[in-house]
This record gives sequence, C-alpha cells and structure tokens, in this order.
Amino acid sequence: MGDLVLALLSGVLLALILLLSNFVPARPKHSNNIPYGSMGYWPFLGETLSFLKPHQSNSIGSFLESHCSRYGKVFKSHLFGSPTIVSCDHEMNMFILQNEEKLFQCSYPKPIHGILGNLSLLVVVGDVHKKLRNVALSFTNTCKSKPEYLHDIEKLTVSCIQSWKNKNEVVFCDEAKKFTFNLMVKQILSMEPDDPLCSNILQDFQTFMKGLVSIPLYIPGTPYGRAVKARARICSTVRAIMRERGKGNVGLEKRDFLDVLLSNTSISSEGKVSIVLDLLLGGYETTSTLMSTTVYFLGQYSQHALDKLKSEHRVIRERKKGGETLDWEDYKQMQFTHYVINEALRCGNVVKFVHRKALKDVNFKGYHIPCGWRVLPVFSAVHLDPSLHEHASQFDPWRWAVEEPVKNVAPFGGGPRLCPGAELAKIETAFFLHHLVLSYRWIIKETDHPLAYPYVEFKKGLPIEIELQDLSS
Repeated sequence: MGDLVLALLSGVLLALILLLSNFVPARPKHSNNIPYGSMGYWPFLGETLSFLKPHQSNSIGSFLESHCSRYGKVFKSHLFGSPTIVSCDHEMNMFILQNEEKLFQCSYPKPIHGILGNLSLLVVVGDVHKKLRNVALSFTNTCKSKPEYLHDIEKLTVSCIQSWKNKNEVVFCDEAKKFTFNLMVKQILSMEPDDPLCSNILQDFQTFMKGLVSIPLYIPGTPYGRAVKARARICSTVRAIMRERGKGNVGLEKRDFLDVLLSNTSISSEGKVSIVLDLLLGGYETTSTLMSTTVYFLGQYSQHALDKLKSEHRVIRERKKGGETLDWEDYKQMQFTHYVINEALRCGNVVKFVHRKALKDVNFKGYHIPCGWRVLPVFSAVHLDPSLHEHASQFDPWRWAVEEPVKNVAPFGGGPRLCPGAELAKIETAFFLHHLVLSYRWIIKETDHPLAYPYVEFKKGLPIEIELQDLSS
C-alpha cells in the first residue's frame, strides 16, 4: 500500500512540475467589456484557494472585500479550473438564476459529481432536473399539508429538549443535526431515532459532509475517499429498504414518501435512490445550519430580540389548552419568529454561492460574459452589502418589520432551482425555537462563530451553556 501511495504522489508531483514548466501567468486584460479582475498566478487553480479561504459567514471575507474594492461588484477571476465571472450584484445574480437553461446552466466541478452522484438534484440539468425537482416538491408540499408532519416536529423537539434536563452544556450543532436527520428519516423512510440503522446512516452522513468540500483526491484514507465510500454505504442501505418494500408483503407499506416514490414508474431505481439522498442531505444539513446560526445570533448579539421572541411564544403557549400541540395556525402567528429566521438567513448565509456557466455570449448591465465561462452568483455579498442594508453586519430582526419589505435577499437561491425545502426549514426552526426559548436560557460558552468553508460550519460545534427556566420567569 505504501508503494502505491508513493507512486500516486510522485505522479501528481510530476504532473504539477510539467504543468508549471509550461505555464505563463495570465495577464489581466479588459476586452469586449469583460469585467476587470485578476486571473491569478497558479496554474489550473487560479485564485481558488484564496476564494475558498474560511471566514466568518456573517462577513464576505478578505477575498471578496479586496476584489470588490478593486474591481467592483462584478469581476473576473480563474476559479475551479475555469475562467470565471464573479457577481456580487443582486440584479445580475437574479438575472443569472432566472435564465436557467436559457443563457446559463448549472455547472458544478466534476469532483462534486463524483461525490454526490450523477443524478443528484444539485448537478443534473434540463428535463432530468425538472422531473426530479417535481418529485422533491411533491414531498415538501405533502409534508406542509400533513398534521402528522407538524406533530413529528414537535415530538422530536420535545424529546431533544427534555434530554438536556440534567446537562449544563450541549454542543448545539450536534443536537440540531440529530434532530433534523431523525425528522427526515421519519418522513421519508419511517425510521425511528432508536433504530440502529438510523444511527449508522447518520454516521455515514457526517463522514460524507466532511469530504464534500475537501481536496478531491480519491485515495483511501482521505476525507474525499471516505466520503465517496460513505455515500456508497448509504445508497446500499436505501436500495435494501427499497427491495424489501418492493416485495409487496403485507405490513411493509409505511405510507411514507418512499412508498410514494416507489409507485412512480417514470423514474429509474438509481434516480429514486438519489432523490432520497438529496432530501436527506438537504433536510439534514441546511436546516440544522439554520437552527445553529439562529441560536448563535440570538445568544451572541441580541438579548432584546430573544426577550421579544420569548414573549411571542408565551402568548402562543397560553393560547393552547390542555397541552395541545402546535399547528399551522400557530406557525402563521409567529410573526417575530419569522423576522428572526429571515435575519439569521441573511446574516448566516447558509448558501454562499452557486455554480453556473454561460451557454452563449451574454451581455447584461454593460458586462460581457463569454460563452463557456463559469459564473458564480455570490449571495452573501449581497446580503451583507451596506449600500443595500443599513448596518448590514448587524443582526437586527426588526429590519423585517417595516412596511416596505426587505429586498435583495436570496438565501435559498432563485429561479427554477429555488430550494424546494425552504419552507420546511423555516417551519422546523420555528417549532424548535418555540420550545427552546420557553425552556432554557443559554449563552455561547466559547468563542465560536459560523465559518464559511464555503458551507457553514462551527469549528467547535457551537457549545452552549444552558439553564432551565421557570415558565413564569
């Protein structure tokens, strides 16, 4: 094995030497109204490493700060192996997203395909994407209309909150991920949290996430290599469940989303497996990150907002009689909660940017985007733009309470690829906050903050000190 690794590393080194020997640094130039910018001096990589340098997710990072200051909100670079137009301009971002499959197309780097699979919603294009996205939308729309879904959210929330009673500290990110994952496997596969198979899939998902944005070296032992194997194990587990359901034995039907999916004859078996993984991944990672950033901003920056939030949920609690569970009407009454969640999305930037490429030469706002170039709409730069949002770096839920609605915010993307689970993420976060703010006080134990890697992560998992509180306090 040692000889194999040495041979591989030697091959990589030799390739780099050959590439460097033939490389002439690209000179920044400006022709045909292509935006100004720098192509970097690293072969193939260009400025990728600087662009991906971790930074607090409630800031735009040093790379965007320096480039926007020097070149403007739209500039050129060389990222992910391709000449690239980076847009920190809201109008251009929306133009790109709304012209999906007309002027632009989803175009993630090949290593992402290798780890997500070629039928993942994130990477498929055209009619295949439309078909699979419609299936995902049917899941989210069905969930919203089912009282059982809301009941499951509350049941798992209460279980999670009660498990903290004898603790003084919890690592909130871990708790949030377990909560969102257990909720998703319940809705999709009818698995309960105490099912050993559920724990195995969660462990594989955690390995999968660590490798998702790692260096794409498919060598045994690397984060990327472990992630590819973890995905294969998850797929194998889902296939086994599908085979059992497909036998048609009495009692195997669960009336869950998997049963609905299995009845769909227009999608291949691999397509069905991929949809299950996409829904599990989206519901697990995006929602848990939203929950964590919300708890972080409330605990770190805004006691006033936390008090207001607590007052709103006390009113809801007092309105319920005989221990009634939360319902859709309660969710619609959580007005300030919606402000808090929207502001956490704006400041936390769960999704920093997306990948697109130009299908033809495009001209917009005086800029020329050449056919075939990569295009990166950066949402975080718009969310934190002081020319668009007053005191943009401050967490201020009240900015959403004005008569004129907050604009220039797109936390879940836009156009035909708008995240199908956006509303579910907000519902789950709102219900969890209801029980959290009425049960505990908390403070951020250590200096920890959300980092953009580019996906958002808390380096220490967001440890918080908790204290049970009396409902009358």
